[in-house]
Amino acid sequence: MTDEAMETGSEDPIRLRSVRALRGPSIWATHPVAACEVWIAPSLAARPPEAVPGLMERLSAELPGLSPDAAAFGIGREEAAWAQLVGRVAVALQLLAGAPTMFNRVIPGAHGEPPQLAVGYAEPEVGVESLYTAETLLLRALRGDELHLDTAVIALREVFHDARPRATSLVLIKEARRRGIPVRRFAGDPVFQLGLGRNLRRMDGAMTDFTSVIATDMTSDKDRTKRILARNGLPVPEGGVAETAREALEIAHRIGFPVLLKPLDANDGRGISGRLDSDDGVRAAWPIALAEHPKVVVERFAHGRDHRVIVVDGRVVGVSERVPAHVVGDGRRTVRELAEEVNQDPKRDPLHPNPTLVRIPLDEQTAEFLAREGRTMDTVPAAGQTVCLRPTANISTGGTSVDRTDEIHPRNALLCELAVAAMGLDIAGIDVLTDDIGVPFDENGATILEVNASPGLRMHTDPDVGTPRDVPGAILDMLYPPGAPSTIPVIAITGTNGKTTTTRLIAHIFRQTGVRVGFTTTDGIYYQEHLQMEGDFTGPFAAGVVLANPKVDVAVIETARGGILRSGLGFDECDVGIVLNVSADHLGLRGIHTDEDLAEVKAVIPSVVKEDGFAVLNADDPLVVGMAERTPGGVVYTSVLGKADNPALAEHLAFGHMAVMVEDEGGRESLVIRGAKGGARVPVIAVDEVPLAMGGAARFQLHNLMAAIAAAYLQEVPVETIAEGLRTFVPSGTATPGRMNVLQTARGTVIIDYAHNPAAVRGLMEFVGRMPAARRIGVITMPGDRRDEDLRELGEICSVLDYVVVKEHENYRRGRPAGDVARLIGEGLQAGGLAAGSIEAVYPEPEAVARALDLMQQDDLLVILADDFLDVLAQVQAVAGEGTA
Repeated sequence: MTDEAMETGSEDPIRLRSVRALRGPSIWATHPVAACEVWIAPSLAARPPEAVPGLMERLSAELPGLSPDAAAFGIGREEAAWAQLVGRVAVALQLLAGAPTMFNRVIPGAHGEPPQLAVGYAEPEVGVESLYTAETLLLRALRGDELHLDTAVIALREVFHDARPRATSLVLIKEARRRGIPVRRFAGDPVFQLGLGRNLRRMDGAMTDFTSVIATDMTSDKDRTKRILARNGLPVPEGGVAETAREALEIAHRIGFPVLLKPLDANDGRGISGRLDSDDGVRAAWPIALAEHPKVVVERFAHGRDHRVIVVDGRVVGVSERVPAHVVGDGRRTVRELAEEVNQDPKRDPLHPNPTLVRIPLDEQTAEFLAREGRTMDTVPAAGQTVCLRPTANISTGGTSVDRTDEIHPRNALLCELAVAAMGLDIAGIDVLTDDIGVPFDENGATILEVNASPGLRMHTDPDVGTPRDVPGAILDMLYPPGAPSTIPVIAITGTNGKTTTTRLIAHIFRQTGVRVGFTTTDGIYYQEHLQMEGDFTGPFAAGVVLANPKVDVAVIETARGGILRSGLGFDECDVGIVLNVSADHLGLRGIHTDEDLAEVKAVIPSVVKEDGFAVLNADDPLVVGMAERTPGGVVYTSVLGKADNPALAEHLAFGHMAVMVEDEGGRESLVIRGAKGGARVPVIAVDEVPLAMGGAARFQLHNLMAAIAAAYLQEVPVETIAEGLRTFVPSGTATPGRMNVLQTARGTVIIDYAHNPAAVRGLMEFVGRMPAARRIGVITMPGDRRDEDLRELGEICSVLDYVVVKEHENYRRGRPAGDVARLIGEGLQAGGLAAGSIEAVYPEPEAVARALDLMQQDDLLVILADDFLDVLAQVQAVAGEGTA
């Protein structure tokens, strides 16, 4: 693109692609980020940002903290420097919008790909919008247009305001995270989850999943609440319920003026009249209350200062005096002008990062209240004169608060606790009118006005005057008493091959202990042995389903590279993080071009292991060994080679650390724990007793077995139970669908496996080579999105077979023309020494399997790399007759 095109805007020189919020740990960071690709037009990529005249000076002048110094972008290639600039602008915008973050990271592109950018965020919607806004501002700056920064920041602040939790939820979430309690939020849902699995709790503001529906229903009826409190000897105002203005007047005459009108289920002070001294006052207030509810409470007006007493788990934990919205006159300015000045307080700005007050509403209700007091918005109060602007002292209508927790009389606290108990609530806010909360209620004519089932906490955690009170802490102490767990064991498994088998095996072992297991695999989401959702579920969505199941005692999460790259992890940390291996698979996709790139993705799992948890790593794989330094937890190695052939393992054991190994015991291989608790050597089981190992022939299964042993042992599963789980886990179409399913048929042995990358196929062919057979026939393929060299390598690995049918499943060509996959695999087969006459291509999978079954003779072995496993299994069973081994 030319400079002229850039300046005229005929083509955008900067474009963001694949913008997304990653809500869990990722390759970028252990905290959530918003990520994207940054496409830079060639002419712009040819020069760094500081080489564009006036660009950095203009941006830094309008965006505080954005340095014009070119050294800030010294990360190599120019297009990466532009991506870094996009990130820095996005971060600066978030800071201006009151959404704190400082994280900004760029990974330069390779192989012609654009650089990738990630920025942190306080809310996912803000992170995504900040990237788009940064793109827009940079394009305007490059064109020389007005930036309209103020408008952009206001829009971003509104996004932040709409996305973040409300004030009460916010302080609860903050305290939960400080205590290490997991928090899960769901887009568009005010309910949030604390804890995981069987230890999860749910909250909506200050309402918990302990809160009684019956109790909340009772408190929503103000008259019913008064009657319940009165039956328990608590002071309430006399009154009744009216459905017409005439009935309201009749009640007012019966109980005597002054009176007050309020909707039957009044909230946030809406529709409440304030003091009424005459029939005309009742008539005027009637339509305002009626607009909120068809039934209106008429009660005797009570005098006193307004107090909110909050009770949690039967105990008073906070008391605030609420002062109605008001102004203080100066003898010069009007009520309106005074109120507008008060509203300039940043604490009253709803878009402020931490607003603790609400702006005084200068609306019709305020005007009507002033009129009843003989004033208007244009009244000029005398100097020092206090003018109330609302009839109620609600914080939500501009009121302020003064902490009175230390002043409440013990008898009053007891009566408030009794009131909440009478209503049957676990958390409640009681509104009390009394001139002095420190004097017993029965001595100064105090009145309990109502009980709130979902009280706001802001007046207690952030009072305008007095000591902040840890009400969120009291609520969390109720939900999670000291020593009570808030999480469940989370075991995460990743690697190139063996993830699903290892996940299923670990789940099987835990089920032997009687616990309830939720697990995710490429086959689906499971609770115990029940398939909850079918499909490839190895990403954050599936993890969330398991961790939000209140029946689950242990979560076993298969975690694939795709989910990590697209969306990050579905959990913040794990107790055991397993990495089985790293080998070439899906290279050339999403910026992953080498085994080292792939290892970076897999290393996310050990990086989120808890400090008191463990990373279980394959000590025979150098790329996995390198992850040991990335984990905050301890390290347990697995090894087939043994310490004599593995220096990393030898050093690990020399320091007294734990490993699970294959050892020879009198000519018989066994799986053994070294460096167990107390430094002991703990034999677990002989290899030939484990069906999954196929008598030791399936060598590629050994690391899967050892990882499962380590995970279970680290979670206090007895060794005897682990051994029994290994003995009873039989590979089959049910236990391990598509993973080493061996069928003994009338024509010979058939092996069906989902192996789909060179490393997995190599392990499978090594196993096939150990199996007795007259001939070894294969039906093979690989998805078309693999590199040409991967397809050829697959063919070369499979050249150990005697005859090969190459198939191409239509759904797995992944953009390649028909025949291209078969051609490349055939080239590899011949390069490995298999004669062209022993190779044929039969494209559709059913036809390829049918052809191979026709070729089978007595004592032959057929190995099928299946795409649609269930269909292939059914076809083999129908044609050959079988008994599963």
